[in-house]
Amino acid sequence: MADQEAKGYEFEKKADKKIQGWTIFGSKYDDAAELYDKAGNSYKIAKSWDKAASAYIKLASCHLKLESKHEAASAYVDAANCYKKTNSQEAVRCLGLAINLFMEIGRLSMAAKHCKEIGEIYESEENLELALEYFERAAELFRGEEVTSTANQCQLKVAQFAAQLEQYPKAIQIFEDVARQSMNNNLLKYSVKGYLLCAGLCLICKGDTVAINNALEKYQELDPTFSGTRECRFLSDLAGSIDEEDVVKFTDVVKEFDSMTRLDQWKTTLLLRAKNALKAKEVEEDDLT
Repeated sequence: MADQEAKGYEFEKKADKKIQGWTIFGSKYDDAAELYDKAGNSYKIAKSWDKAASAYIKLASCHLKLESKHEAASAYVDAANCYKKTNSQEAVRCLGLAINLFMEIGRLSMAAKHCKEIGEIYESEENLELALEYFERAAELFRGEEVTSTANQCQLKVAQFAAQLEQYPKAIQIFEDVARQSMNNNLLKYSVKGYLLCAGLCLICKGDTVAINNALEKYQELDPTFSGTRECRFLSDLAGSIDEEDVVKFTDVVKEFDSMTRLDQWKTTLLLRAKNALKAKEVEEDDLT
């Protein structure tokens, strides 16, 4: 490993020298680029991530001097992959530079891919506002390039984060839109009841039983098989317990559904919010009597 790091240092030093010197034949930036690439690879093998990233950033600068924007963008992505191991903010910065270059040269699906990557970094750090922003950008770019399935995956992430941030109308809109699109695809039809359940749970969090019952009618028109599903009955029973302001019934309905179909963390969080709101309402009314 130390041997590889020393090799990386030698390649980088030679590249720096090339840049500072002048040449009659060829381009000093071409020669330096080759050396920075070798330096980055050697540092990577040595697991010297920050040094590798720094070499790739210098490589990107050489490519920009040579007006090779695609190669420069790829070098920034290599730098970002190294920084992911040590410094997520630097990784985001390098990916941002790569995205701008890919946008300039019309490689929009590559820009979309790296917007999604930034979204994933922010998601892992639980920075939901920024994760939402980048997944939304990715979805728009993927949709523009007709990569519909990946656009929908990104949109569903946006809905998930929006609900966590209590932006329920935005989340509901997305879940319903994706459900509607999926009805026209035989492979995706089976997912529709799951999307409608997610939209319904966002409505449950808002606590408006009239809106929930109206939505259930709308969902049955959208998917005629929905009325016979456990998801539909679950939402209907939850709405009933909210209407009756019955926390015990609400808890039993959740327990019963969970025993058959395991509820994930996201759904559990939303149901807990709805239950706490119901409890608060119960306490408020007890105080008044």
